[in-house]
Amino acid sequence: MLRLVSLQLIVTVVAGLVAGLLGGWHALVSALFGGLCCVVPNAIMAGRLFLNTMRPGGADPISFFIWEFIKIALTVALIGAAAWLYRDLNWFALLGGFIVALKSYIILLFRH
Repeated sequence: MLRLVSLQLIVTVVAGLVAGLLGGWHALVSALFGGLCCVVPNAIMAGRLFLNTMRPGGADPISFFIWEFIKIALTVALIGAAAWLYRDLNWFALLGGFIVALKSYIILLFRH
């Protein structure tokens, strides 16, 4: 899971740089925010699931579904916070950064 979160972070930075070259400073920041709206909840969920596997009895399906719900709620909250707090938000760049980070796991599928 650490490889996936690291890859998502790297792809987010690359998407931010591309957006910055194409759309300027506000597009760069918006794409970074969009990618981080995907990376941060995934990192939190991965960390919690890893900790759940370390306890006696291992991880259970209920904890997975609870943390999946928390991840989705946190993603929506972060996108809302980005829209509310950053007045010069470029929605196209934000959604582009989010989708690129979300679909970056495809790179790991073709790696082997």
